[in-house]
Amino acid sequence: MKKRLKNDIAIFTIGGLSYALIEILWRGYTHWTMIITGGICFVVLFRVFSRITHAKLWQKCAAGAAIITAIEFAAGCIVNLWLQMDVWDYSFLPLNLFGQVCLLYTFLWALLCIPVAYLVQAMGKRFH
Repeated sequence: MKKRLKNDIAIFTIGGLSYALIEILWRGYTHWTMIITGGICFVVLFRVFSRITHAKLWQKCAAGAAIITAIEFAAGCIVNLWLQMDVWDYSFLPLNLFGQVCLLYTFLWALLCIPVAYLVQAMGKRFH
């Protein structure tokens, strides 16, 4: 149990900081809530991808995009709609849901899952 908690903390930190860096490169800034959201996403992706090693890459990307979009929607409902922190707003993009998620970003999350799948595979030996 202790080892799993340490691993999850390390994976969370890697995911949170990596996502913050990606967002800074993409938008020019980030928000502290995105570090938390990115960390949660990476922990969940790590656990799922570690269990579906037999899946094809496109299947991992589809599953990963769905996972990230679901977490992003939950985070958006909390930080943007409930707490009114206005961290992001996709309402100007087509096919959005309450301005929190949209089809374009779901596709981008699928692309992001390509290197994530390989990273999880490489990290698997260290974190199991």
